[in-house]
Amino acid sequence: MKKILLYSILLFTVPLLWTSCKKSNYPGGVVSNYIPLYDLRNLYKGEDVTLSTDNMFGSNSIAAVVISDHSGKNLPEGILFVQDRIRLNELRGIQIPLGSEAAKYVPGDSVQINVEGAVLKRVNGNLQITNVSPSAVKKVASNRTIAKNRVPSSFILANPDKYESTLLAIVKGGFDPLPLPTDILSGDKKLNDGFGDITLHTDANATFAKNVLQFSANYYGILINKVDSKGALVPEHHMRTAKDVITLSSTPEIPDFIISGWIPDPKGTNANNNYIQFIATRDIDFAATPFSVVTTNNAGASTPTGFPANGWATGGLRTYKFNLTSGSVKKGGYFYVGGAGKMINSSSSTPIPAAQYIRAINYSTTAGDGFGAITSTLLANSGNAYGIAAFKGTTVTATTRPMDVVFIHNGGSLFNPGPPAQGYLIANTDFYDVYDPLEVDNSDPTKGYQPYYLQGTNTLKFNYHPNAVADVGWYYKAGGVYSVTLGKWVRARSMKYIILSKVAPVATMATIEDDNIVINYGTAGEELSRDTIPPTRIR
Repeated sequence: MKKILLYSILLFTVPLLWTSCKKSNYPGGVVSNYIPLYDLRNLYKGEDVTLSTDNMFGSNSIAAVVISDHSGKNLPEGILFVQDRIRLNELRGIQIPLGSEAAKYVPGDSVQINVEGAVLKRVNGNLQITNVSPSAVKKVASNRTIAKNRVPSSFILANPDKYESTLLAIVKGGFDPLPLPTDILSGDKKLNDGFGDITLHTDANATFAKNVLQFSANYYGILINKVDSKGALVPEHHMRTAKDVITLSSTPEIPDFIISGWIPDPKGTNANNNYIQFIATRDIDFAATPFSVVTTNNAGASTPTGFPANGWATGGLRTYKFNLTSGSVKKGGYFYVGGAGKMINSSSSTPIPAAQYIRAINYSTTAGDGFGAITSTLLANSGNAYGIAAFKGTTVTATTRPMDVVFIHNGGSLFNPGPPAQGYLIANTDFYDVYDPLEVDNSDPTKGYQPYYLQGTNTLKFNYHPNAVADVGWYYKAGGVYSVTLGKWVRARSMKYIILSKVAPVATMATIEDDNIVINYGTAGEELSRDTIPPTRIR
């Protein structure tokens, strides 16, 4: 009886063991003929790999979309570039040497390639599938959509292997130094997108090599790596044709001053003690060239309620305006606008120098300059959004676009797509774009137009301090690098939260002015004269 039971158990378990040993890319499914490029690239461990169904988990082919276009003569000759996003939604690309056959394929061609017996190896810094016969490539479709892939240069520089041989866009790219009208694409150019510098390579024989450099543009292209003297991968961005350049601007929009810090909730009463800090990008005489600053408070109790029909000019408890019509500031210098308290952290704290306080209004007893009702606080502390905008001139209407703007949080009635659209207009800044850079069409001025906060891609914001305790004096310090020479942010603003002391001289002006926005008046990395820029802002 025991033997019969043992035989029965064996007869039942052997088929299960046999079944469990069968290979499958996906547990419980049938083995696919196609291995994702994500998995294929991971097979390479520093040595050449001859591909087989065994090491490809039962697969023998890849299915991908072509991204190379050899008509512009700016890609390595004879190399087919393909990519897929099959595994984990991770985009990966690879190079396949095909000789003259590579030029027969164009972007959007869907191909299936048998790679069994081919060799996976790194050639000149790039992973390739070598020994693939042209007959192993089968085109199965044309004009497949290739999703736009915006990648900050800092991501690429940190992990060039991940983005190698993929089609990507360097958005809002500009050159350092600023190009002359006669400068052309040919050669290696340092391209900056606000996140870092990456090399834009254009071969001297490329069909667009003599095209002039643009002030600001999107640069589509394929990432190709080189190997430096230390064996590290160095990424280069290769455009394919002249169509890979999408011009965004031909001239810089340089704000006269930049929002660099503010105190939304000073210790003690908020009434008359909120203020905003700015840093000038040029010498300003406010009597000769007036400006204005507007705050918006979108707390639930702020009236008028609903979407702001007149934007920054809505008034009431929603927006409050300060006119800047007297005083002066030197380029690189800080100045302040806000309540008449003029203290770093409410009453009984360190005074802010009178010469730096360009406009003060006791907003707890006095209405704003042109609009804005008497209020106990300029900036919301309820969790809903508040914002700050700087304008050229003292006339602000629903259609007046600011020169700089920041928002904290996104709660409240801020944007209504309409029609008609209602909301707060934004500027082209480190966070916001009047036109969605990836949707810009130079032949259609309406495409990608997104002039309001929370419209389109304009969703970035600063956050309330995650662990902020009310009434302690949190100061919001926005640090970044703005290049006047290049007319752009070369490092976007990031937030530092500090608690200000009420005890002088612990909370001095250096507390709120040190390590803030860097204004760069030379090329990136160039040290500036200490007679021109205060030492804390030399880069």
